[in-house]
Amino acid sequence: MENILKGLNDEQIKAVEHIDGPMLILAGAGSGKTKTITSRLAYLIANGIAPSSTLTLTFTNKAANEMRTRALSMISSKVSTPPLLCTFHKFGLLFLKFYISELNRKNNFVIIDTDDKKKIIKGFESDISTSVLSNEISKFKNSLVSVEEAVKTAQMFGGEVSKQASGYYTKVAEIYKKYENILKNDNLVDFDDLLALPYKILDANPTLCDEISNRYQFIMVDEYQDTNDLQFKLLEKLCCAHQNLCVVGDDDQSIYGWRGAKIENILNFKDQFNSVKLIKLENNYRSSEHILNAANNLIDYNRNRLGKKLVSTKEKGEEIELFESDDENYEANKIANEITKLISSGVNPKEIAVLYRINALSRALEDGLAKARIPYKMVGGMKFYERAEIKDIISYLRLITNNSDDFSLRRIINRPKRGLGKVGLAKIEKLAFDSKASLFDTISNLSEADVSKKVLKELKELVKSVKSLAKVENFSLMIDKLEDNFGLKAYYKSLNDGSDRVANIDEFCAMLKDEIVNNANFELEEFLNELSLQSEQDAISDEAISIMSVHASKGLEFEHLFVIGLEEGFFPLIGDGSDIEEERRLAYVAITRAKSHLTLSRSNSRFYKGKRERLNKSRFLSEAGLCEGSLVFEKSDDLKKGDLVKHKLFGMGRIISITKIKNESKLKINFGGINREIMSSFVEKVV
Repeated sequence: MENILKGLNDEQIKAVEHIDGPMLILAGAGSGKTKTITSRLAYLIANGIAPSSTLTLTFTNKAANEMRTRALSMISSKVSTPPLLCTFHKFGLLFLKFYISELNRKNNFVIIDTDDKKKIIKGFESDISTSVLSNEISKFKNSLVSVEEAVKTAQMFGGEVSKQASGYYTKVAEIYKKYENILKNDNLVDFDDLLALPYKILDANPTLCDEISNRYQFIMVDEYQDTNDLQFKLLEKLCCAHQNLCVVGDDDQSIYGWRGAKIENILNFKDQFNSVKLIKLENNYRSSEHILNAANNLIDYNRNRLGKKLVSTKEKGEEIELFESDDENYEANKIANEITKLISSGVNPKEIAVLYRINALSRALEDGLAKARIPYKMVGGMKFYERAEIKDIISYLRLITNNSDDFSLRRIINRPKRGLGKVGLAKIEKLAFDSKASLFDTISNLSEADVSKKVLKELKELVKSVKSLAKVENFSLMIDKLEDNFGLKAYYKSLNDGSDRVANIDEFCAMLKDEIVNNANFELEEFLNELSLQSEQDAISDEAISIMSVHASKGLEFEHLFVIGLEEGFFPLIGDGSDIEEERRLAYVAITRAKSHLTLSRSNSRFYKGKRERLNKSRFLSEAGLCEGSLVFEKSDDLKKGDLVKHKLFGMGRIISITKIKNESKLKINFGGINREIMSSFVEKVV
């Protein structure tokens, strides 16, 4: 027992020794969360609780394996049956192997992955993109909407009027029906089914639900802030016979709202279960004091949080550095120079990382690192010039400069969709081979005898556009005409991550225009060849720094960290359904990845979406207490309890209560401990 509790602080020991009843462990960044969970599991087993009575759910197999190894290493006696530590989806798989018969299905089902799912959907030949349909079907399943319900209520769904008018929702429901029929007929199960089907079985069979709940008397869930609505409902079923549920997470690191995670699960946990024990792990073993002060100052501006303050167990450390550059190229060069100095001084490149909020920002950064000959690896993403949308636009440009480039034509001949299938393309390739002509020349000479009338029209339009743009001598003008002629951005905009892809295309076009302006001897073909050469020579060495999005950085840590793009509109991202509180949580996650040295960088301008824009520094810099800066205010009638507001005389305060009086509201506001009643028209909301 002494071995299990060794090295734990007081709050961690309280969490480990709590046995019965629900518990929320609010674990701040770098606070020893994993150590606490594994110690608690070891503690339960060491006190005679059967390992088979425990269930620990995580979000990655790597986390589950690590926890299992660490927990068992603390126990002196050998365990005959190891505890069940797995992901939600692995648990669903194990459950279905035993109980899918409840749905009159056999347990020799086959699990299909995302690519398999898309291949099935693609076979239905809908005018709605495969990715969009795949996403819509996932939404149905995670909302526990059956095929019958989807079809019945298709016309009642909200959303865009244009989608309703075009029968979009009816089409989606019909594809959902066809897709589910194939899955049932072929006994297939997709990833969403691994959660949805177990819930349906447990919901329809209370006796079985009670049996499973009694089997797993002690349940723990890691990264609870990332759970979605269906996972919460499944947990409710698993705890129907008891309330021994221990969840571990950090509301301040809830950054996956865009993929269905519900921060309300962790915020409302204490209200959803009886007599919840709340433990806050606030001792941070990762970052220096200066870094944590900035993180605490920043996140304190969020209203929807349970509240905690990280305390560093390390020294004050170095001050946070702020970089200001004229544009993105100066920013990239400045960071590359700093990284070169660090590596020259003996810092291991593995301890260096650069983060960004928007993927399009990686382009200038990658160019700057390449020029400085700094090896880098892209974590959890794809390098800028390797992205599909960038390869597509490069292929169009190659085809314009060289009509005989069959490779490039093959890539974009059906992107956007022009109705040409594999059989049709094979036929055109045979015609080209037989006549010893290029694919482009062959398409130019096609007739209705070769392809359908619709496809012929589309391909002739492609040929016409390519020939037309090839005659444009002004390269900048040609780039402006690309979208009108080919509609590549419109095609990508319809996908789930469309805004990101369109931003990447805009970034590439902006960079290309910049190159044209600054290079009097610019040659498009030579420029494109240089890009290919850069990609070929870009082999990653073992000694490489890491670059990644803030989302990809969660769970990682680095001695030396750079965060770029700290400007309004970039970080925080504004518009497109963005949530300022989630943006602030993202910035909090970014800051708390740094161990000893943190640099936050901003540019006065960026070439973005085809033009150079002057930018204001991010509000997060002033909110973190790192520089002077005006807060961003919003005139709003939508004031809520807990909102931060500013009054001309009394300064900043937080709303305690709201009373409606005719067309206005009377607010009770706490100004630094003094409560005052102020009419809503006399304050501004801080956002």
